[in-house]
Amino acid sequence: QVQLVESGGGLVQAGGSLRLSCAASGRTSSNYNMAWFRQAPGKEREFVSVIVWSGISRTYADSVKGRFTISRDNAKNTVYLQMNSLKPEDTAVYLCAATIRPPGRSGEEYDFWGQGTQVTVSS
Repeated sequence: QVQLVESGGGLVQAGGSLRLSCAASGRTSSNYNMAWFRQAPGKEREFVSVIVWSGISRTYADSVKGRFTISRDNAKNTVYLQMNSLKPEDTAVYLCAATIRPPGRSGEEYDFWGQGTQVTVSS
């Protein structure tokens, strides 16, 4: 079992930056591939980014490529999402997810989820 707790959300103006954190706890949580998803009101959950357990490979949604950076510190069991050049359309609840399986873009491939942190970008 892996427990995930997100933090770092908030209100920011368009063009600003935020760094989200996802603290993982549980047995061998550093072996898990970790992803960020987001869900805006009235919309389906959307893949944002994923990083494999070693940190070597990262994948991004086209909508955030070049603006967001995912990273992890396995010594701290924490995954980060650095978000720059934020846009109003980035407004959503951001959720952290973990899987021991090969990482993908579908939420169905992830076994553990955090509660989410709200990011609001004003225009």
